[in-house]
Amino acid sequence: MSELSVNHLLGIKYLNSQDIQLIFETADHFKEVINRPIKKVPSLRDITIANLFFENSTRTKLSFELAEKRLSADVINFSASQSSVKKGETLIDTVNNILSMKVDMVVMRHPNPGAGVFLSQHVDASIVNAGDGAHEHPTQALLDSYSIRERLGSVKGKNVVIVGDILHSRVALSNIYALQLQGANVMVCGPKTLLPKHIDKLGVKVETNLRKALNWCDVANMLRVQNERMDISYFPSTREYTQQYGVNKALLNSLDKEITIMHPGPINRGVEITSDVADSDQAIILDQVQNGVAVRMAVIYLLASKIKH
Repeated sequence: MSELSVNHLLGIKYLNSQDIQLIFETADHFKEVINRPIKKVPSLRDITIANLFFENSTRTKLSFELAEKRLSADVINFSASQSSVKKGETLIDTVNNILSMKVDMVVMRHPNPGAGVFLSQHVDASIVNAGDGAHEHPTQALLDSYSIRERLGSVKGKNVVIVGDILHSRVALSNIYALQLQGANVMVCGPKTLLPKHIDKLGVKVETNLRKALNWCDVANMLRVQNERMDISYFPSTREYTQQYGVNKALLNSLDKEITIMHPGPINRGVEITSDVADSDQAIILDQVQNGVAVRMAVIYLLASKIKH
């Protein structure tokens, strides 16, 4: 059995293309498992996983928890809003306290970029980054690529545009890394104020005209406008954003070809995409959710197989 080149999943930038291939092949197996009547496998019966969420999360947290339980791991959930972190405890103290309970793996979401890397250097457990601020969100990028592979047969050579708030998005950065590792062509599209200054240095195309971007792409990944990360106003109004960067069915129907629509969730219906787009056959948004469980099972399983008991 081949194994990952890493002991943690801190970001896509630490992976190579073989790692991604291995994760996807493992996820194919687990996708079959979660569609059986009995959806559990005993693979991780002796592994304890702590989910540490220092930032709100609904879907990612549910998805990880489901993945862990499907693998028969023991799971403990920790939500920062109800903990000693509120009382000023440091990250290291929090985690060391949890590790002294003999935890093998930590899945962590944290508002500070690099929190996972910091943790991996200080504690003796396998770390999975479930989002660190506006930096990376590796499992989201993996499930996005996996969903493209499932819908279009492969990622290599495909044109993928990421639309919207690139500046505040951890999904965008991880997706750019993952798509490029697999040989896709990547474009970002959005208002200039929401595109990072030197984004072209990452080897992506930059477009501010949505129609041009959609005519170029095979897949459009529509990002949510992250109001909670904005301390100043980046565009005049939501209505104006929607007029320039929102996708509706009429726009899709007017394109030269049928494209695939993705969204990492949560959707602001009527802002970045309308309901008739979100619920159409062109959208693979619910496939992404289902694939998220299989991909996270694969990541956890492959990392757990490197833990020496």
